[in-house]
Amino acid sequence: MQVSVIFTVKNEAHNLPRLLDSLAAQTLQPDEVVVCDGGSTDDTLELLRAEKRLPLVILVQPGANISQGRNAAIKAASGDLIAVTDAGVWLDPVWLQELISNLPNLESEIFRRTAGAANLKPCVVAGFFAPDPQTPYEVAMSATVLPQLSDIQPATFMPSSRSVAFTKDAWRAVGGYPEWLDYCEDLVFDSALRSRFGPFAFAPKALAHFRPRGTLGSFFRQYYQYARGDGKANLFFKRHLARYGTYLVAGPLILLAARLRRRGGGRCICFQFRSCSIRLISGWQACGEGCRWGGKSKRPCGFPSSG
Repeated sequence: MQVSVIFTVKNEAHNLPRLLDSLAAQTLQPDEVVVCDGGSTDDTLELLRAEKRLPLVILVQPGANISQGRNAAIKAASGDLIAVTDAGVWLDPVWLQELISNLPNLESEIFRRTAGAANLKPCVVAGFFAPDPQTPYEVAMSATVLPQLSDIQPATFMPSSRSVAFTKDAWRAVGGYPEWLDYCEDLVFDSALRSRFGPFAFAPKALAHFRPRGTLGSFFRQYYQYARGDGKANLFFKRHLARYGTYLVAGPLILLAARLRRRGGGRCICFQFRSCSIRLISGWQACGEGCRWGGKSKRPCGFPSSG
């Protein structure tokens, strides 16, 4: 069966080379890479047209949102197996191999699965993601707002479309990505797939690496958009209530870390809570000393040293 990788772009000239390099370095090469451009005004299209290492198919749909772009790319794809990623990431070399090895070998398995047949591979595989921070602030953001692999429960994990694969028949069966949503569309799509086909396989080594937001303002804009999308789709009211309560605490702590860094740097501040862990470094080097929590024994901070 053929494998198609798809993603959408809009003004991604700065990020695109690293993604294309990582696709060219995959241990399992896709049969095609379908890219939908939503109306770029920078050098994105020129970079795509100059790419000779990959079997690219380029679509141009000015004004398309991310759901419309993904659906257009999947519709145009010739592959029976679809792997989805984003322009702002770079992929681990085994990313595609890890995703595809967990998908079914025959299209007919999808229809037998819906009829209740047992012992068939899931028709959706959830990959994972890893932060690629470049500044102390981004390290702090990675530690405070992103889940660790150890936090994931594979049976209930809903993958981001930075790293996910599914059969084209499964995509067709649930009507594709919801084109009426411009944010959180992947969670609505995931929910539809899970309702129709059951639990997903989990491929934790199928990693998409991405750089966290670099400023507090860009972070809040991102999560405002996520929350707006969740609100439009009526998703996760209780989750957001808890999340933004935590952010009201985390935001001031991040600012405190930044101030301490400006005053002298190299100091580590560790805040431990019963329901969550917030570790902030005011400087690029880990303190290496550990922290106390409620008078208990010291714990290492968990940040790698830059040197």
